[in-house]
Amino acid sequence: MDVGDLLGGNAWSYVGGTLLVLWALVWLYRDGLQVDAVADKYVLVTGCDSGFGNLLCKNLDVRGFHVLAACLTEKGADDLRMAAGPRLKTVLLDVSSRDSVQKALEWTTKEVGEAGLWGVVNNAGRSLPMGPSEWMKVEDFHSTLDVNMNGVIAVTMSFLPLIKKARGRIVNVASVLGRVAANGGGYCISKFAVEAFSDCLRRDIHYFGINVSIIEPGFFKTAVTSLEPLEKELQRLWEQLSPEVQASYGDKYLDKYIKVQRLIMNAICDTDISKVTGCMEHALTAAHPRARYSPGWDAKLLWIPLSYMPSCVVDMGLKLVLPRPSKSV
Repeated sequence: MDVGDLLGGNAWSYVGGTLLVLWALVWLYRDGLQVDAVADKYVLVTGCDSGFGNLLCKNLDVRGFHVLAACLTEKGADDLRMAAGPRLKTVLLDVSSRDSVQKALEWTTKEVGEAGLWGVVNNAGRSLPMGPSEWMKVEDFHSTLDVNMNGVIAVTMSFLPLIKKARGRIVNVASVLGRVAANGGGYCISKFAVEAFSDCLRRDIHYFGINVSIIEPGFFKTAVTSLEPLEKELQRLWEQLSPEVQASYGDKYLDKYIKVQRLIMNAICDTDISKVTGCMEHALTAAHPRARYSPGWDAKLLWIPLSYMPSCVVDMGLKLVLPRPSKSV
C-alpha cells in the first residue's frame, strides 16, 4: 500500500466522520422543533388517577393544553381537578367497558367541537397478575388483556375520527416487557400486542398527517410495580394451584420467587417518573415525534439491547435469575 492509498483512506474516514456529525446535528435540530398554538389543542389521557397519567395531565395543563383527563375513580378525578387549573376537565372511563368508552367519546366530542382531538395518550393499564404461566387461569390472562390490549384498541379506534380531524397524535404506552417477555401472565402478551398494533396503525394512517408513537418505559416506581399487591397476587395464584402442581415447584419456590421480585424492583425501579412523562410530552408537542421512546436507564442499557440478543441468551439470563422448581429436569 503506497502513501496515496493511505491518504485516500484517511480522507474517506474524515468525510464519513464529518457526515455523521452533520447528520447528528440535523437530527437534534429537527427533534427539537415544536408545534405551535398548543392553547387551541385538546389532549385525552387515560389512566390519570395516579402515576404517569396523573403527572402528564398536570404538566400538559401548565403548558396550556386543554386536558381531558380520563380517570377510573371519582376520587382520582376529584384529586386531579383540585391539583390543576380550570382548563383541565375530567371524565370517568373504564377502558375495558365498551359502554364507558362510548360515553367518554360522546363527552369528548362535545368538548372539542370542530377543533378535533390533537392527542390521545393510551396510558391506562394493569400489571397483575404476574407470575409463572402455569399458575394462571384463563380468566387471569383476560383480566389484563381486556385493559392493556383491548382497551388500547377500543379507545384508539373510537376516538380516531376526532384525531383525524385535528391531524393529531396517538401515544400508546407499551413497556420494555413488550420487547422481552420476562414473566408469565397477560402483561407481556398485552404489551407485545400494543407494539404490533401501534406499528400497523402508524404505517396505515400516516397518510392523513397522524403520528403514532410508542412509549416503552423501563421499571419505574408506580402502582404497577408496587410490591405489596404483587406479593398478594402471587400468594393468591399459589393457593389456587392443585397440590400436584405445588409439589412440582416445591414448598420454598413461592418465597424464593417473591425474594427475586423484591430484588429486581428495589434494584432497577427508577423513582423519577418525569423521564416517562417527558417522552409523552415530546410525542405530543414535537413537530417530528419519534416512533419509539425508551425512558429509563434499564430500558436503554439492559432491556432494549437484550431484545436484540438470540433467544438462547435471553433464556439463559432469566434462568440464572429466577428460582428453579424442585422437580425440574
